[in-house]
Amino acid sequence: MYPAIQFLIDGTWRDGVGDAEPVLNPATGASLGDCPMATAQVLDEALAAAEAAFKSWRKTAAIDRARIMGKASDLLRERADRVAEVLTLEQGKPIGEARTEVIYAADVIEWYAEECKRTYGRIVPGRVPGTRQLVMQEPVGVVAAFSPWNFPALTPIRKIAGAIAAGCSIIIKPSEETPGTCVEMARCFVEAGLPDGVLNVVFGQPAFVSEHLMKSDTVRKISFTGSVPVGKLLMRQAADTLKRTTLELGGHAPVIVFDDVDVEKTVQSLVAGKFRNGGQVCVSPTRFYIQQDIYEPFAARFAELASAWKVGPGIDPESQMGPLANPRRVDAMEDFVRDAREAGGKLLTGGSKLGNQGFFFQPTVIKDLPDTCKLMTDEPFGPIAPIVPFRTFDEVIERANALPFGLASYAFTRSLQTSQAVSDAIEAGMMGINTLAISTPETPFGGVKYSGHGREGGIEGLEAYMNLKFVASA
Repeated sequence: MYPAIQFLIDGTWRDGVGDAEPVLNPATGASLGDCPMATAQVLDEALAAAEAAFKSWRKTAAIDRARIMGKASDLLRERADRVAEVLTLEQGKPIGEARTEVIYAADVIEWYAEECKRTYGRIVPGRVPGTRQLVMQEPVGVVAAFSPWNFPALTPIRKIAGAIAAGCSIIIKPSEETPGTCVEMARCFVEAGLPDGVLNVVFGQPAFVSEHLMKSDTVRKISFTGSVPVGKLLMRQAADTLKRTTLELGGHAPVIVFDDVDVEKTVQSLVAGKFRNGGQVCVSPTRFYIQQDIYEPFAARFAELASAWKVGPGIDPESQMGPLANPRRVDAMEDFVRDAREAGGKLLTGGSKLGNQGFFFQPTVIKDLPDTCKLMTDEPFGPIAPIVPFRTFDEVIERANALPFGLASYAFTRSLQTSQAVSDAIEAGMMGINTLAISTPETPFGGVKYSGHGREGGIEGLEAYMNLKFVASA
């Protein structure tokens, strides 16, 4: 059963009193329930609650913060099946993927709970006898965080857990299209004993909510995951009050496959990675550069496996790919395919919407595309794999780095020399060599160039919510 969507403000679950928007099941297009839209008064109450809570939470010992977070992590694991069902109903991904994401979210909470006990400072030797120089880490303050619909558990929890572990209070605005997962995770924190006001959950019209929170001097830090245009807007708004920012703005990840690989093993890995969550993944492999000698067999085998990929409702355990999250993504996929074919691309499989209900789209493979077509320059964020050939190392590096994005990148080769060279040459925040597994709780996640700045995960993700203070005494 889908949960009732409420605001969490100052430790109290509250119904909305104004406008609301339906939450749709992408497998059917039917409404699951309503998501309330915050008014200015609701947002002001959330700001006041977060400001008041920060004064005491920042003084709470790290060991006590860790205990509360550990309980929240345990509760989320106990409820993994239930939360995964909510996630699949509102977002569409296969239930197995949803459960994996929920468990991952619990791991993130646990990791930050442990790491917050290790926010060490340091002593710097003084130049004059008898002096002491201390470098200390302190929580930055009230955090406003904004997350999208594609990973309704993982993306919000990176922000929530990092902020709470650091001693900050936070106002999180998840996507109005996938609100239920965050509500269920927030319940775990409340029931674990998190003090009132440390975590506040609001929903609303995105531009209105972000503008209202960005104007407030109460908010000292923002964390945003989403599009490049919105990220740029938030940076401009943050400048007025000098808020610190962490921005993860997506990418268009190149995949470079050299001709010394095991083609079958590599194709199987990449097909599974490409169609995970219907390609609606910011680090999804999206531009496939295949060395000339293996190009034709690689493309043919990729299309063969893609055409056999089972698409169906995410709640069906046999589905390998669920629906896209909303009808906008279906329209976008059709536009990408149309542009690619007009540019001379050869459609090997897929290319069309599936069924008469829900937001399903076929796994799609297109080859022989020019680098200038839309599919090679704009992130598709869907189940379309463009495959193109390359000849030399220098050529493919130049093409892979040609776009303004730099989030994730991948390369497949048996050569140690080649793997080191490509790791050094690619412009990206994350690089996978013979693997697509580039995201773990203990490692930094983020990009460069137009893919944003700052990191979530790892010690860097905790430091993002802390200020440095230098204290000199004589």
